[in-house]
Amino acid sequence: MKLPKFIHGFIDRHGRPRYYLRRKGYQKVPLPGLPYSTAFLDAYAEAIAGQPPTRVGKGRAPGTMDALALSYFASPAFSQLSHNTKINYRRAIERFCRQHGSKVAAELQRQHVIKLIAALADRPQAANQLRKILRALMQHAIEINMRADDPTKDVKRMKSRSDFHHPWTEIEIAQFEAHWPTGTRERLALGLLLYSGQRSGDVRRMGSQHIEAGDIRVRQEKTGTELLIPIHPRLREILDATPSNHLTFIVNDHGGPYTAGSFANWFKKACRASGLAHCSAHGLRHAAARRLAQAGATPHEVAAITGHRSLNEVARYTRSADQRNLAAAALSKVKG
Repeated sequence: MKLPKFIHGFIDRHGRPRYYLRRKGYQKVPLPGLPYSTAFLDAYAEAIAGQPPTRVGKGRAPGTMDALALSYFASPAFSQLSHNTKINYRRAIERFCRQHGSKVAAELQRQHVIKLIAALADRPQAANQLRKILRALMQHAIEINMRADDPTKDVKRMKSRSDFHHPWTEIEIAQFEAHWPTGTRERLALGLLLYSGQRSGDVRRMGSQHIEAGDIRVRQEKTGTELLIPIHPRLREILDATPSNHLTFIVNDHGGPYTAGSFANWFKKACRASGLAHCSAHGLRHAAARRLAQAGATPHEVAAITGHRSLNEVARYTRSADQRNLAAAALSKVKG
């Protein structure tokens, strides 16, 4: 079995397997359990995201972007981020500091932020990520009295096609199901996404240990929200028809769980294979919310499944269903 990146394993003198995260510039961290177990993966993500690399800020003067980055990595604001967000933020901040780490944080001005973002105009996702991490750093700089204002304030994000996730139609769902029969990993992924209404990052971690008396227990990776979601009868059929001898229902070709990025890429390939190149895993979350709304579920009932904290966000997901229901109600009033 291939070990995750940066993991080294050995058998100790008592015959027990030991695993450590060993990454250049980072502290050596022991990890519990066996590779790909839930405890192991949680500790692995925490070990990568939760400690500052020794190289960032080394030899830099106080007040530099390097020093600010180090302080931010040790802050409560950073510690409260989800595992994946910590990893993404750290990578982006380290990348930024490799070029600008020696510059004085208090001297960053709004025009500098705009110029930095404009340089990434051909990559709007990267531009928006830079805007986000600069805002986090500047807000932390204010908290530690490194500066008095936030130069990222009122700097607008760039529009990106990725901001829109196409909600799957019923025809598209049927097309995918026709291509990937019950019993395949791809059909199982569709079922979990559609009948749980969860993000792909949560679906990829689901396993039999999360089933409790006919419910799936979910602790959302992004928000920390805990949910108990009743298993739909159709999902029950798909689960029963798909063999699984692993800690997660869906495993990669090596028998381990997918990472967030690899799961999305794998499912995207499954969409393309079924002639649905414009569809994605997240679009099924939209479809799940739409189905619930079409069935008459209230916004609070939809949120009890999807875990949304804002009813405005639920309304955005169910807008097409609301429009369809209102249109049907309007036409029913027309006589003759």
